Amino acid sequence: MFMKILMIEDNKSVSEMMGMFFQKENWEASFAYDGNEAVDMFNEDPDKWDMITLDLNLPGKDGMEVAKEIRKVSKTVPIIMLTARDTESDQVLGLEFGADDYVTKPFSPITLIARMKAIHRRDENMAEKLAESTPVNAEVEEADDGFDINTGFFKLNSNTREAYLNGKEIPDLTPKEFDLLKTLASKPKQVFSREQLLEQVWDYDYFGEERTVDAHIKKLRQKIEKVGPQVIETVWGVGYKFDDTGAKNKA
Repeated sequence: MFMKILMIEDNKSVSEMMGMFFQKENWEASFAYDGNEAVDMFNEDPDKWDMITLDLNLPGKDGMEVAKEIRKVSKTVPIIMLTARDTESDQVLGLEFGADDYVTKPFSPITLIARMKAIHRRDENMAEKLAESTPVNAEVEEADDGFDINTGFFKLNSNTREAYLNGKEIPDLTPKEFDLLKTLASKPKQVFSREQLLEQVWDYDYFGEERTVDAHIKKLRQKIEKVGPQVIETVWGVGYKFDDTGAKNKA
């Protein structure tokens, strides 16, 4: 796979090291060393980039502000946040500002490359599925409600990337939040371990961090609670499950 990478990192030795690894993958990489430069480079041609790696601690604008600026322009370009901060609050905040995933410093270049490949592969597969499922005849689409998951209380449309609870749209779902919700809702009441969710949603196996799942679940729950009762339950010691039977009494 070929990718055009924008690496936003103020430590030039880290950038130079990763530049060598990107070159081995035959990826085209550009580097920004402060937040203001990063935003300017991205805005010059937003559609150019296949992947962004973003350091949290930057001069000018910090990583959170940079992510926020990028997300104003593009909701879909993958962002992996690199941070020396290893606390759940920082990780959740990074996800809240638009990062798809995070890798804590110090990190292995091989691990970062694997994460990048997994996210890119997942996005390419999703794009192919959407293209295959788009009907040629628009009248056919109008005849069908388009919801591939519909329990009566919860509806999800993979083509429009929209999800509804009790008739209200769950707002501002990021691509990963939508994929996570779809995976859980596709098999109601089935318990998914964090490892299973990493594999199915992020396409990670050995390289995944379980806290990635927990951070996304936390943010997803906050958005669900804006429109209705909680439908994602924690099964302690195992993982998570989708159960919307409680929404019946709230409809």
